[in-house]
Amino acid sequence: MLELIDVRRSFGSTIALDDISFTVRPGRLTGFIGANGAGKTTTMRIVLGVLGSHGGDVRWKGAHVTADDRRRFGYMPEERGLYPKMPVADQLTFFARLHGLTATAARRRVDELLTELGLAERGGDRLEKLSLGNAQRAQVAAALVHEPELLVLDEPFSGLDPLAVDTMAAMLRRRAATGVPVLFSSHQLDLVDRLCDDVVLINAGRVVAAGSAEELRATHAQRRFRIELDADAGWLRERSDVRVLDVEGPRALVELLPGTDGRALLAAALDRGAVVAFAPVVPTLSEIFREVTR
Repeated sequence: MLELIDVRRSFGSTIALDDISFTVRPGRLTGFIGANGAGKTTTMRIVLGVLGSHGGDVRWKGAHVTADDRRRFGYMPEERGLYPKMPVADQLTFFARLHGLTATAARRRVDELLTELGLAERGGDRLEKLSLGNAQRAQVAAALVHEPELLVLDEPFSGLDPLAVDTMAAMLRRRAATGVPVLFSSHQLDLVDRLCDDVVLINAGRVVAAGSAEELRATHAQRRFRIELDADAGWLRERSDVRVLDVEGPRALVELLPGTDGRALLAAALDRGAVVAFAPVVPTLSEIFREVTR
């Protein structure tokens, strides 16, 4: 398990990370979400030791993370780092050898990865000859070539077509199924919503929400309700305990203001006549993100 505890980092007078804490659990996909400049890449670089922190602690399996631990991590940086003029299989084999694999084991591992990622026929091609999506897959293969114990990926889905996204998502699920903690950042919130077990939302260097995807949805679902009456629902606009998000005839979408009890709203609706439907609305991750960052 990877733990970040009150991690801080500044660049001059700019606070990039302000006491952030979260956990990446074994066997789970954790989506790391935030706007550009929120602190995602800085956090990942600190986990990998590319940057130092100015406070707090990064812990791996309950102890302070060491250089030896980090050698067993897999990292895909946002700025892709493979050699454009070198054949894909050759450079993956090179990286595998750097991690201590024998020549035979390295070639076998590279063949397995290229097949898994749909690049078996492209191993002899130079990286610069590959499409953006295939180059992305090769970069992921470089992060996986030494069978890491932790996988950290910065925007792995950027620029991928839907089929390549499915291939990448399936690969990440397989790694998580073996017990590997997987942390990845993405701006594709619908993909994170569909794929992740856990979510960490960061804004201006602070974690503003974290937990399982189900917990986050359930927490925010308690505040938003869809109502259908047998008469016009326009009277909801007059109430001071709700914010009306949409109303059309007998149907309305409302959000409870802090301190409001949904039962009181239901009772008020019943006082006016029959209630056809009164149900919490499970928000999407995009909606939760907009709510906690505004």
